[in-house]
Amino acid sequence: MQFKCRLKIIFAERDIKQGDFAKKLGISQAALSSIVNNRSLPSFTVAYAICEELGLPLNEIWIKKEPTQYE
Repeated sequence: MQFKCRLKIIFAERDIKQGDFAKKLGISQAALSSIVNNRSLPSFTVAYAICEELGLPLNEIWIKKEPTQYE
């Protein structure tokens, strides 16, 4: 099962700077960028911290990606 990260949209809606958010979480900007751009999934600890910091449940940040006819 694949998931699509909505952090890019959430950050834009809330005017959150990615670098500042990464510092709050204690992770590198590169690691957060990889998560935001759907290149990797976070560890449970990081996902939990993201949810806590944003005050959102996991399923509002990562949504199930519907398979296309080519997948």
